[in-house]
Amino acid sequence: MTTTSAPTQAAAPLPAGAATLLCAARCHLGEGSSYDAASDTAWWFDILEKHLYAQSPSGGAHRVHELPVMASALAIVDERRQLISTEHGLMLRDIASGRLDKVAEIEADDPATRSNDARVHPSGTFWVSTMGKRAEQGAGAIYAFRAGALLRLFSGISIPNAICFSPDGTVGYFADTRENTLFRVELDPLTGLPEGEPRALHRRPEPGGLDGAVTDAEGLIWCAIWGGGRVNVYSPAGELVRSLDVPARQPSCPVFVGRDFDRLLVTSAFEGMDEAARAGDPGHGRTFLLDVGARGRAEPRVRLGGL
Repeated sequence: MTTTSAPTQAAAPLPAGAATLLCAARCHLGEGSSYDAASDTAWWFDILEKHLYAQSPSGGAHRVHELPVMASALAIVDERRQLISTEHGLMLRDIASGRLDKVAEIEADDPATRSNDARVHPSGTFWVSTMGKRAEQGAGAIYAFRAGALLRLFSGISIPNAICFSPDGTVGYFADTRENTLFRVELDPLTGLPEGEPRALHRRPEPGGLDGAVTDAEGLIWCAIWGGGRVNVYSPAGELVRSLDVPARQPSCPVFVGRDFDRLLVTSAFEGMDEAARAGDPGHGRTFLLDVGARGRAEPRVRLGGL
């Protein structure tokens, strides 16, 4: 089922200054933001409510697509299809009809886990992650889906997040939010597969967890800080170079949007917040645009192989 809202009226700047409200709908667990430049459409999920959102960052109404499963991320296949990461594995979604067809099972024998963060490598390989539905210690893993084959890359991760890649595809990044550590791993740029072991790049001692991330055209890492109300920008060496306020305490996943990829869409969530906490965080669960003075690049399309 798909519903369409009235256009968001609160497009004026919010107290954070450079942030504007894109979508006033509140997500229980907003995540998995992506952008299709060809259709000027941003996509994101409310994982816990089984909703897929779609809206042009240029404005207008948002659409909500109800899903039969929890899903957390998507990759564009072509103008007609998406590959979405769900609690039951990877599914091919027909954009016009919403039809879902199973492509690959991921941890189908473990009902305690679900999908989480994901990004497409420049080669077309889709990195997807899993985690415990109750964020159990060490229950998560990261997989690579390449041309129809699924390969487990890393395991024993509690909350895998911040999956993203250098523009030339030679480096991959990911975080364990529970450990508040960002990792770096060398990759084969032609396949998106590791050529060595991950090493810790940045350990965040302050409150707030490393969540979803995306790289810009220069290779800087833009990472949402869950519980910190901000997006931090790290160099490929792990140095903090910028920090931008987000008008929600639990920002979750950024992506560059717009015809010039010069604005940052950031989802947020109210998961785990009681009534008092929500009252003290007026932006909770909403989706924002940040004018950041930087440029991203188009998200690569995923390669399906023979499908």
